[in-house]
Amino acid sequence: MHKYFCAVLLVLWLVLEVPVEAYLDPGSGSMLLQILLGGFAAVGVIAKLYWNRVTSLFSRKDASRDSR
Repeated sequence: MHKYFCAVLLVLWLVLEVPVEAYLDPGSGSMLLQILLGGFAAVGVIAKLYWNRVTSLFSRKDASRDSR
């Protein structure tokens, strides 16, 4: 059922497509690039801040340390 719905939606989207007259100036492209680079930088800062928490999820716990 879900596959049919997606197929019908795709066909409708392709059939009802309307051409638009749009123009992206260089300022818009530069703004998009800044947003993308800022997002990558934010992900890097978050990863650096929480690196110990993330690595502790995948590291083994020492048995002698747990028994104390």
